Amino acid sequence: MAKAYWVATYRAIRNPEAMAAYAKVSRPAIEAAGGRVLARGMPAAAFEHGQMERVVLIEFDSVASAKAAYESAAYKAAHDLLGDEVDRDIRIVEAAD
Repeated sequence: MAKAYWVATYRAIRNPEAMAAYAKVSRPAIEAAGGRVLARGMPAAAFEHGQMERVVLIEFDSVASAKAAYESAAYKAAHDLLGDEVDRDIRIVEAAD
């Protein structure tokens, strides 16, 4: 079974306090679901229409476990703290062979 990666990019963070509250709760929820945060923060560089926006990269043992983490009650509670205070894109991709 191939590992999977949850890639989140933030286009806008309108409320830093909501983001901080989310970050405090989301990481333990993700880690409890088997996720390992590999990288988070602003890109060191961006190319080919890439944007200098916050990125978070989380590794899971499988696509199923990544999806289950996103759909878990613990992560939903964290997600609810954001409300509509951020614009972001979350993608789950399977690792290459």
